[in-house]
Amino acid sequence: MIRIDPLWMAVGPVDMRAGADRLVAIVVQVFGMRRRTTGYLFANARATRAARCTFRWTY
Repeated sequence: MIRIDPLWMAVGPVDMRAGADRLVAIVVQVFGMRRRTTGYLFANARATRAARCTFRWTY
């Protein structure tokens, strides 16, 4: 089980066809850095779908 400390929500729309690498790039671009045990929430342009990504990195 991965413990999620905070959950961040991206306010801009994201293409739901994006893979994990693209989502990581968006996280770094928008939030400035990737954080351990943090969940990120993304939505599409019409706000009809959402994706939650939890990344576990080792430094």
